[in-house]
Amino acid sequence: MGISKYIKEIGRGKDGARALTREQACDLMGQVLDGTVTDLELGAFCIAMRIKGETDEEMAGFLDATHQRLHKVPDNGRTTVVLPTYNGARKLPVLTPLLALLLARQGVAVVVHGTPTEDKRVTSEAVFAALGVPAAKTVSALPAGEVVYIPTEVLCPGLKTLLDVRRTIGLRNPAHSLVKLMSPCAGGALIIGSYTHPEYADSMAATFALTGANAILLRGTEGEAVADARRTPRMEAFRQGERHPLQAAQEGPLTALPELPNDTDATVTAAYIQAVLSGKNPVPAPIALQVEHILREVQHHETSSLAH
Repeated sequence: MGISKYIKEIGRGKDGARALTREQACDLMGQVLDGTVTDLELGAFCIAMRIKGETDEEMAGFLDATHQRLHKVPDNGRTTVVLPTYNGARKLPVLTPLLALLLARQGVAVVVHGTPTEDKRVTSEAVFAALGVPAAKTVSALPAGEVVYIPTEVLCPGLKTLLDVRRTIGLRNPAHSLVKLMSPCAGGALIIGSYTHPEYADSMAATFALTGANAILLRGTEGEAVADARRTPRMEAFRQGERHPLQAAQEGPLTALPELPNDTDATVTAAYIQAVLSGKNPVPAPIALQVEHILREVQHHETSSLAH
């Protein structure tokens, strides 16, 4: 065993590195997640992949290994919406919990999963706590119309360990993309994938297509899966990997801005979310559009599943 043979392939520099097959990537990531590699090998893997970049075949293999090891949410017979939350709030309030609660209000089961990856950002977990939604300590069945926030370490401790490598070496690694592509559900799921930089839009789309995923992809708010409350982003659907345009990006100057909190503090953000849910404040138009698109994709997925 050991991953040194793989490091020799991926660690030859940007121009000399060779891509792994899906099967090799699965074996490599499986060893990493199982904790059978040394710290030196783990660091070498992360740096080598940061320089080389992941191919869609490699990312599919990483996902295969991860899905084999996840403690998955049991199948509830419906399509569960999956919201990864790993970036948190930097300049804008993190409204991923608002999106989750708006969807649950429409009768959708919503799994939000994440972990803090940067200490200075306000997390969805903190906002959920301020809203009275505690982090789950175990994985259990989720009925329609409910939201659960599951920390990454509950789903897969090895994945949390890999994400935490960033705190040591200061660089992202494949896990930071992987968590935005994976499904922690045993049954049908719709993954809401988001990216910050255009190159990740291409790589995420390629992986969704290769793995036959059901997903929506958009440029989220500071990397979060929720649409920017100020301007509607482009949104695309993937139906068993087949790409479909959903929403064009809003162009031109902004004529009006929503009333958002001036502070990213979790308590302030939670109070704003409660005001929106109660009808005191309007739902920002881009987020309302995102909810509509998600609900339609959930319906499409469930109808297609019944047809087959």
